[in-house]
Amino acid sequence: MDAPSRPEAGDLEPALRRRGRRLALLSHPAGMMHSNVYTDQLPTLALVGLGASEAVVGLQRAFDPLCELLQLPTLRAVGRLPKRRILVAGQLLAVAAGLPLVAYAWLAASRLAVPIALASLGATSIGLAISNTVWFPLLRGYVEPSRIGAFFGLLRSGWHLTLIAYFLAAQRWLAAEPGGFGALFAVATGAGLLRVALVSRLPEAAASSGERVRARDAVALLRDDRRLRSYLAAMMLAGGARRAALPFAIVLMRRAMGMSDAQVVLTTVSWFAGGFASLYAWGVAVDRVGVGPVFRICALGAAGLFALLAIAAPDGSALRAAGGPLPFMAAFFFAGSVLAAGYGVADTHALFAIAPERAPTATLVVADVTTSLAYGAAPLLAGVALDAAIRLGAEPLAAYRALFALAAAGTALALVPLRRLLR
Repeated sequence: MDAPSRPEAGDLEPALRRRGRRLALLSHPAGMMHSNVYTDQLPTLALVGLGASEAVVGLQRAFDPLCELLQLPTLRAVGRLPKRRILVAGQLLAVAAGLPLVAYAWLAASRLAVPIALASLGATSIGLAISNTVWFPLLRGYVEPSRIGAFFGLLRSGWHLTLIAYFLAAQRWLAAEPGGFGALFAVATGAGLLRVALVSRLPEAAASSGERVRARDAVALLRDDRRLRSYLAAMMLAGGARRAALPFAIVLMRRAMGMSDAQVVLTTVSWFAGGFASLYAWGVAVDRVGVGPVFRICALGAAGLFALLAIAAPDGSALRAAGGPLPFMAAFFFAGSVLAAGYGVADTHALFAIAPERAPTATLVVADVTTSLAYGAAPLLAGVALDAAIRLGAEPLAAYRALFALAAAGTALALVPLRRLLR
């Protein structure tokens, strides 16, 4: 076993690193509950309940990744303000911006329901983007290089378990109170406030607030770092394909399969169950065998899964053999989550290997911003294309199947830049 290295000037002492990891593990479930409830499946269901079109759904799913572009101007504050203060300020803005959705029953009765909901969700995403600018750079200072996979497997397992409990309760609530989204957003708001209380105590090295980062220097990394370019190409292809397809799998369940809100929420539980069941194992696997095998398994598996959905949804023989739409879609989301979990852990491991340990902020932020462009554009373009195709007379089921087939192709193509990265 190697002897522990002494911390250099500006590094955290081992005791403070342990405290940072502990607070991160405690705070992240609350933070991810708030973030997920305001940016992912639940807003899609809430907007469908308000009568939103496919284009509006695509726009909503684009908010979170596109707002990550705000990380570039936020970089100006890094080095002038403590990262912890930026983290807390962004989280408080996100909590305040989401309050209109707590009054969902009132919102549903308004003629401006969809615009108000979109404004609230967009402002929430702005706050989360500001907060996310410094979250990974802070974590980078707490994690030992040899334990990156295991730490992030454990970190993500915790919030997946929390969201399983949340969405199981949400399913029971929506079964008893159809359309009762306000209470669900209220619980998430409380979780956001809990995260503020915990992350305000995160340790930060004294010298870390002096890390000056200019946006143009961060963007220059795209020109100078070949490994970073290969990494980004692979992540944008696979991640963009997934983010284009999954929101419309939810819309498909509600509008083509006739599933209720409560049934759709059960598939959300399946998604988080898949992550919880596999994340720690993926983390250990990445630490032991490297990112290459994990990337290949997950990319090929996800491509096959989207191809299966394109063939089977919603009336094919595979769907009937599975016992109807709910078991089939629950199994689809569980398997998709297992594969996305492995891809995500390998993603973080690869990115942390590329980012310099002493000054990681520029690399981490430019990577997040660049991938976010693809992640935001993908659902928006998919929604606009689906909306236009259906308005022009295309059969909705055929349009959805074409989208899932394209998602399968994009995921498989991610293996090409991955090969360059792994070399």
